[in-house]
Amino acid sequence: MPANPITPTIPLNEDGEHHGFLRLPYSRDDSAWGSVMIPITVIKNGTGPTALLTGANHGDEYEGPVALMDLAVSLKAGDIEGRVIIVPAMNYPAFRAGTRTSPIDRGNMNRSFPGSPSGTVTEKIADYVQTVLLPEASIVLDFHSGGKTLDFIPFASAHVLENKQQQAACVAAVDAFNAPYSMIMLEIDNVGMYDTSVEDQGKTFVTTELGGGGTSTAYSNGIAKKGVRNVLKHAGIMKGELEIAASVMLDMPDDDCFVFCEDDGLFEAMKDLGDRVEEGEIVARVWPTDRTGRPAVAYRARRSGIMVSRHFPGLIKSGDCMVVVATVVSELRS
Repeated sequence: MPANPITPTIPLNEDGEHHGFLRLPYSRDDSAWGSVMIPITVIKNGTGPTALLTGANHGDEYEGPVALMDLAVSLKAGDIEGRVIIVPAMNYPAFRAGTRTSPIDRGNMNRSFPGSPSGTVTEKIADYVQTVLLPEASIVLDFHSGGKTLDFIPFASAHVLENKQQQAACVAAVDAFNAPYSMIMLEIDNVGMYDTSVEDQGKTFVTTELGGGGTSTAYSNGIAKKGVRNVLKHAGIMKGELEIAASVMLDMPDDDCFVFCEDDGLFEAMKDLGDRVEEGEIVARVWPTDRTGRPAVAYRARRSGIMVSRHFPGLIKSGDCMVVVATVVSELRS
């Protein structure tokens, strides 16, 4: 197996605050000996746990990059015991293009793990994270939101794992993140996911969905900024007390949580994010776009709970996820 061509321009294991790049050689039309320069910050102070913090796994999701750019300039070595590795935009080409996938190779970073050192640009980045950064980490936080096509209530989540001790550690870290909602999340497509690679290496893992619509807000950015510092404190890396507020625990136990569209047309949400939904209740309608005088197609919830996600653009296609309904486990925890 060839070595990964990515090289860091900063030390990964020296005390202090280091800001630089992961440099990936990439020959292209406008730069024969060019490179993809992925920003990275490493802050280290003595011995202790390592946290790997990543954002823009999908390039059109912005709370992670905002919170991690802020952390990179505000966190000082004297604030921590251990090491913090910050990669604000893991899929940097997608981040710069404002797209979910890479404009170079159409690679979806969150479906490209474990990657390949001799593969596409996206696969090479995934391989470097898989083989170099992940083995160094004891706790991993990967920020997500809905991008341009979905919108979510703000939640942090963990997954159901075979190793119940590892699952308990992940749930405790999710609790520490302290988003307004917390979730035990069902993945409908986990092949090649970063999440799976992190969990397979036995790491404590937290992920999020903090909004959507291809932007971020002061509210969602604030949740991300507070959450990342809480996770660092929980891990024993950052000093200080956790900032805790009430949070609602949710569960996505099976495929009945999802409502998928079977028509092309104009999307009409019949419920808003956070609204309570009863099984069989109409949650969305799809209107034909080619003529008037025809009724909309109604879509109904397959279980009771609250609406945690919805399709974002006004137009929708057959196969798109329309609505996600999660069940409430506990109302208010603090």
